[in-house]
Amino acid sequence: MEKRTIDPWKWGEYTNSAQAVEVKQVEGTLYCSGQVAIDANGQLSSGDMRTQFLQTIQNVEQLISEAGYECKHIVRLNVFTTSTAEFFTTCVDLYQGFTARHGLKQATTLIEVKGLYQTASIELEATVVK
Repeated sequence: MEKRTIDPWKWGEYTNSAQAVEVKQVEGTLYCSGQVAIDANGQLSSGDMRTQFLQTIQNVEQLISEAGYECKHIVRLNVFTTSTAEFFTTCVDLYQGFTARHGLKQATTLIEVKGLYQTASIELEATVVK
């Protein structure tokens, strides 16, 4: 697999993402459903957004790993949240840590929505290649 990121503007260097990602010679593509803070017993976290985000990241990592892929090959990561303001004040450091830990430079969309599954406040949707 060959991966190339495209960032035509200087400000793109500071976004923890890329404006576009080109992938060639792909062996497989994994399209992950949106992941929220549900534990192994199927219980949704009642914690704040930061607590939910930590569980959501763990769920994304486990799903990708068990599918035989690697997080470092995420090419698109969409973030759905019930409050972008709260995301930036309480979770952006976790997001930056997640992307740095896996060496990511992916296409990303951050979307504020009215509601998510039950009382979830954050959801991640990934596309991964090998």
